[in-house]
Amino acid sequence: MEPGRPDQTDIPAIEWPTVALTVLVYGGWLALTAWHATLPWPVLLVGGAWVVAWQGSLQHEVIHDHPTRHRWINNAIGFIPLSLWLPYAVYAREHTAHHTTPHLTDPLDDTESNYLPRPGGLPHALSVLEATLIGRMVFGPPIRVARFWWSEMRRATAAPLTVAREWVPHLIGVALLLAWFDHVGLSLVTYMLCFVWPGTGLLLIRSFAEHRASPDPAARTAVVADFGPLALLFLNNNLHPWHHTHPGVPWYDLPALYHADPQAFPRAPRYSGYGAVFARFAFRAHDSLIHPGR
Repeated sequence: MEPGRPDQTDIPAIEWPTVALTVLVYGGWLALTAWHATLPWPVLLVGGAWVVAWQGSLQHEVIHDHPTRHRWINNAIGFIPLSLWLPYAVYAREHTAHHTTPHLTDPLDDTESNYLPRPGGLPHALSVLEATLIGRMVFGPPIRVARFWWSEMRRATAAPLTVAREWVPHLIGVALLLAWFDHVGLSLVTYMLCFVWPGTGLLLIRSFAEHRASPDPAARTAVVADFGPLALLFLNNNLHPWHHTHPGVPWYDLPALYHADPQAFPRAPRYSGYGAVFARFAFRAHDSLIHPGR
């Protein structure tokens, strides 16, 4: 089922909880950057990481046609490049492809696969660094950024006009953010270390155990039955089989779907919460780095 609301007729025209979330995300970001000089660095680090990761989750929502029925409004909400490195248009295109592929986790078909098609070389060496959950959080951000930019440079040689359409608006947005940093006296290094790197690391917690390669399609999408702070940060996307089955359902309604039938996906990998994910994988690889079908 593609992103959107094909099975939802009772969703309001304006989803006010998501509108309120939008105000919190961007208002919090403005406050943290404007008053960064007065905040202790641990507060700036925790707040900056949270708000960048939260915006990543908000972008995921707007890709699925939230919080309004007007795509241009939703795209305007998601466009602002707080992470600096990822154009919203690229994320939207690749995430839509992730939802439409019948071959989840296959690195040659799934745009969000964490697997490699073959062993060896630099990609394999880098994947070893981020194979554990701690490694994913610490080393994952620079590895993911470098891998993504390399992929985009290669794509630019094949489709320069398409890449330009996605990247030029993004770069204009980044330039405006850099002008804001200059206005408030926030260095780019501080922003990268207190906002972008840890914020991306937080987001990578969600995707770490989200999918797992399996010959059984029903066993490829995991359930993390968590309803604490990280579930709020990820906007309940940890209830991932429900999201994939009902991609048009807004984030705040996913827990009700889960509680209506917690065993609706009996073959899905299941974790009792993010505490269980950390206990199991903090210093242990989640899976083989190489996709078993390759």
